[in-house]
Amino acid sequence: MKPILAREELLNRGIKIFTPLEFRRIFPKSEAKIQYFLETQTKQGLFIRLKKGLYALKTDLPGDEEIANALYRPSYLSFEYAMAKYGIIPESPYHLTSATTNPTRVFNVNHQAFSYFTIKQETYAGYYLDTGGSRKILIAEPEKALADYLYFVSLGQRSWNDRFNVSKLDKAKLMEYAKLFKRDKIVELVEELPW
Repeated sequence: MKPILAREELLNRGIKIFTPLEFRRIFPKSEAKIQYFLETQTKQGLFIRLKKGLYALKTDLPGDEEIANALYRPSYLSFEYAMAKYGIIPESPYHLTSATTNPTRVFNVNHQAFSYFTIKQETYAGYYLDTGGSRKILIAEPEKALADYLYFVSLGQRSWNDRFNVSKLDKAKLMEYAKLFKRDKIVELVEELPW
């Protein structure tokens, strides 16, 4: 298998992040040959290993937001990262933050940190597929990103931010998301925001 042809085929199919199994479906070779090819081409710089069992085209590396969605599934971008993107908080975080129903984890890829925080299955809602440009990312709605954050404030795992900008948010929608967590403290925190 020629590396240049493998890259072209992946790009033609719009695939920049893949598992060995997905790669094998495209290039029907033995599992051992696929694993050898992936390891060899990772060393030679065609691919980058994002984590065990997950690769990306190094020559056409997807954006950090796409990597965040692919690294740990199910997940969607939320918390500080999404709030900064929407202008709810003025500062930009150093890492990409996501909500997941899996255990809390942190991954470091290419000098970038990706943090995933656990929320309950019944609160895993309020996100959408953003298809801006050629990318496809799952990200929380502004109100849900804040509700997710306030959940961790209510647990004492995040600090209250005096500089929340909620002027463009829908208070009723935020309250709806806050109630999913079934914690009175979050509802109280929503009322304390500078409406």
